[in-house]
Amino acid sequence: MLQFPDIDLTALLPWAIGAAVVAVLIVALVVGIRLARRGRRARAKARERLDELGARLVELDDATEELEIEIGMSNALYDGRPPASLRRARLTAQHTRDDAFAAYSEAARDDVHPSAQRREAARLTAGIDKAMAVIRSARAENDAWLEEHTTTDEQVAVARRRLDDLRTRMGDPAALRAELARIADEHEWEDAADADAEAHDALDEASSHLAEAEQHAESDAAAARASLRACETSLARAEHASRLLEETYRLVGNARQAIDDERMAAESAIRAAMGTQKTLDADAAPKLAEAIRVAETALASATEIAKRRPVTANERIARLRDRLDVALGDSRTQQQQLRGARSALPGSLNAARSALARAEAVVLDAEVDARVRLDSARRELALARQAHDPIEALDASRRARLDAETAATLARNRKRRR
Repeated sequence: MLQFPDIDLTALLPWAIGAAVVAVLIVALVVGIRLARRGRRARAKARERLDELGARLVELDDATEELEIEIGMSNALYDGRPPASLRRARLTAQHTRDDAFAAYSEAARDDVHPSAQRREAARLTAGIDKAMAVIRSARAENDAWLEEHTTTDEQVAVARRRLDDLRTRMGDPAALRAELARIADEHEWEDAADADAEAHDALDEASSHLAEAEQHAESDAAAARASLRACETSLARAEHASRLLEETYRLVGNARQAIDDERMAAESAIRAAMGTQKTLDADAAPKLAEAIRVAETALASATEIAKRRPVTANERIARLRDRLDVALGDSRTQQQQLRGARSALPGSLNAARSALARAEAVVLDAEVDARVRLDSARRELALARQAHDPIEALDASRRARLDAETAATLARNRKRRR
């Protein structure tokens, strides 16, 4: 039989205590490192990197818009087909920008580890730098081609045709604004209230820049080119203002046509909710009854203002249906949910489109957070239009509206801080 030597536990005790102390110190060190990586300083460093990324992303977004102007300038000079280098640069810039918007939004969430935020900021910044280099190279290549194959007089003539064409297409913006004033209160189109004046002013600026280019055409090609760029920038402003006015008029007109259908659909949804309420137990029924009462009040308020404020009325109806759906929760069958989604979807899409149009009117030179929200609104609206499942489409349209409203709020708040 094996004999085990006697172990002196007293002799082992100091060693065990020492080992325990070392283990505690190691655990404390590991915990300390983890806390440091998530602490205030780590968060501050990560926030600094994200802020730098946001500034670079704004630069890329602006450069992408400027590239559109460059392509517009070159389009006629290249017989209607801009050079391949500019087209490739546009695709690269758009893809990089769109991917960076989505990735920035994910990285900026509070639950993302600071080290992951720093890594993502570094990755996205590197991609943006590459895209900016592609843009600079394409623009330099285009400038060299224009200098070699066209004259300043030809470029001025092309700009003149673009100016005349835009003036013809715009027609009389003041008449469109007057029609808006006739059919709806200014609250419905306040973001486009100055669009007619903005369009006219931008056209006048374009004419002035074009006149300067004509003066420099023979004596100073570089100055003429700078004036032509300024002319194209003014033309882009005029076109944006004109589109804003036209889109606002279309949205107000569509809202006027849709308001009766949306009101009746909301009334039907409220009646259906009343039917569901009767099937609920004593605890759930009163909560739904209160939600129905609030919905009826909101619908009455929307109906009261519908004649002069159809866009606002439709948005209120969309919101009351949002709240009613939340109150109903899982108390409806799958078939009832599908019917409700099909009924609510047209109004929700209209509300999202009007919110997006308002956001696009104010998110022009905004900071990155507003631009990210605007990009998200566009993505969600596209998803809502493409989704085959009405419930998925309805959820996406609601997210699009909320993102657009947030983008507009962020942009307006920044303007107030200036």
